[in-house]
Amino acid sequence: MDTKRSEAKSHTLGDLLAVARERAVPVVRAVPDEALSAPTPCADYDVKSLVNHLFQVVVEFQKLAAKGESDFSTTPDRVGAGPDWRERFAEETDRLVAAWSAPGAEEGTAGAWQMPARLVGGMALLDLTVHAWDLARATGQEYRADDELEPVLEQLAGTVAELAPTARSTGVFAEPVPVAEGASAFERLLGQTGRDPYRT
Repeated sequence: MDTKRSEAKSHTLGDLLAVARERAVPVVRAVPDEALSAPTPCADYDVKSLVNHLFQVVVEFQKLAAKGESDFSTTPDRVGAGPDWRERFAEETDRLVAAWSAPGAEEGTAGAWQMPARLVGGMALLDLTVHAWDLARATGQEYRADDELEPVLEQLAGTVAELAPTARSTGVFAEPVPVAEGASAFERLLGQTGRDPYRT
């Protein structure tokens, strides 16, 4: 195991999700109502549907942390359920961090496919990171990719490498987007998930 991967494993998923939360929640809070129909870097989602998708990830992956079963068969319209959706998202994201911080959350397997629990939690971390960037780009915001994000990026480099073959074959990830020589770790992550990190 390389040093960076080892360092990433020294951080708990709860710690890493807390870092991602501190960047995602302000982006979601700042999404204006008039931007809900705007396109996003995810071709299948406008802003509202992407918020609803991310909201569902945040809720359903709490169950997976507790070794329960998730349900992604439908996507509830949590944005349409009331004007307090931004605060509800923040509260559920707090619960996600708490769920993956609980003793035993990272141990064993989770979900219907019985994948390693840490990898499953890494999927939630990936969505909370890259979809927050998607929403920031779609609504003219900056995503805070500072030094504190580095352990998250180290964890996600391994997560994406493990998930990519299946994710690409099923259309979850688009083909990698080339990035500039000397690109940052965050730009490389975005490129590996099929995003153009230089999109404006």
